[in-house]
Amino acid sequence: MSKKLIIFLIFQLSFVLSHAQVVDEVVWVVGDEAILRSDIEVTRIQAAMEGVKWSGDPDCAIPEQIAVQKLFLHQAAIDSIDKDVTEADITAQLDTRINYMIEQIGSREKLEEYRRQSITQIKQAMHDDLRDQMLIQKMKQKLVSDITVTPAEVRRYFKDVPQDSIPFVPTEVEVQIITQTPKISIEEINRVKDELREYTDRINRGETSFQTLARLYSEDPISRRQGGELDYTGRAILDPAFAAVAFNLTDPKVISKVVESEFGFHIIQLIDKRGDKIKVRHILRKPVVSDSAINATILRLDTIATSIRKEQMPEVLKGFFLGDKFTFEDGVSFFSDDKDTRNNRGLMSTDPMQTGRQTSRFRLQDLPPEVARAVDTLQIGQISRPFSMVNKSGKTVCVIAKLKNRIEGHKASVTEDFQVMKEVVMEKRRAKKLHDWVVDKIKKTYVRIGDEFKDCQFEYEGWVR
Repeated sequence: MSKKLIIFLIFQLSFVLSHAQVVDEVVWVVGDEAILRSDIEVTRIQAAMEGVKWSGDPDCAIPEQIAVQKLFLHQAAIDSIDKDVTEADITAQLDTRINYMIEQIGSREKLEEYRRQSITQIKQAMHDDLRDQMLIQKMKQKLVSDITVTPAEVRRYFKDVPQDSIPFVPTEVEVQIITQTPKISIEEINRVKDELREYTDRINRGETSFQTLARLYSEDPISRRQGGELDYTGRAILDPAFAAVAFNLTDPKVISKVVESEFGFHIIQLIDKRGDKIKVRHILRKPVVSDSAINATILRLDTIATSIRKEQMPEVLKGFFLGDKFTFEDGVSFFSDDKDTRNNRGLMSTDPMQTGRQTSRFRLQDLPPEVARAVDTLQIGQISRPFSMVNKSGKTVCVIAKLKNRIEGHKASVTEDFQVMKEVVMEKRRAKKLHDWVVDKIKKTYVRIGDEFKDCQFEYEGWVR
């Protein structure tokens, strides 16, 4: 979606919200909940912003969707699901959505101009709708939590389906990496620390505020827009070194010493503590990695890659290594400093469905771009030339990659792709259970709809009585 269209839709949304009292009327009633015409218009615009495609007439599908949401929310209240959606969860989602809108429009100021509201007011306007969405999702998860399928049921399901209904598994690869971080000079580290100490001195002298300096200089792209603020967060979520300092702060007027984390160097200011969570603001600065340091690390990795290809021991390890052949896995053990892959023989892994089950299979587009480019033309077992990239912590690292395996795109089979096929069956059962639940709930709930909707072809039966 183009930025111009997103800006137009945000403007339209602001207009609808600001004029809701003029255009509103009750068009549906579900239980004791009314659906307003402005609710439908706001949903229409939000769906357009998110690229939602309606399977039927939007004038019928949109109010029906809102009505279904009312049913789930009613059940969520009965089952006390609201305890599972915390204010911290809502705030984190709000920040993500606001940041996306800012990125699309261009700046915080432009967003406030188009919405005719401050960021705080925008968050307040979005808060209840977002909370409802999270409650609905939790309610759905509870309703389908007991669904299971056996391998025999998966086989039976796909035995009778047409070939064009069998899912296609795109080409996937398995990749091993050896990663080394270029050495940063002491002078550069001291420069960054001195900058942070200067920020502290300026704040303590009353020349400026922590928030202002964070917006100007922090290299955390998310929190800098909020003046360095991180919302209520538990210790386990934070970098250990950062958390150790942050949780020891007791006075909001006192700024922490300079602390080093995996992301760089910080100063931290306490805002509030609430139970086992803390709210702070911080300024992050990252030392600059010199070209000479990157080149030296690439040269070192090139030597390691050559030794692996020739199965020869690197000079630095002679006398310390007892094996006959030097392999990529040996290189990982002795040289890689990537904590996520070093203990897994260099093998990269992912959890694309957030199921808690890791897989080593990646589609190329799901790999870091530099890794994808490096292995795209390799044959199985080949090692790439060294390259540099920025890792998920925002640090420059140098890498060599080995293509361990390539699984070409293919129609899924139970023997090779059981998890993919199981998920298809699970999803169909979840959808059917939710559909049946909604139909049953409609029968037990008071419903009144406007005459203009009575000729609609609805997804769920029972609305028109």
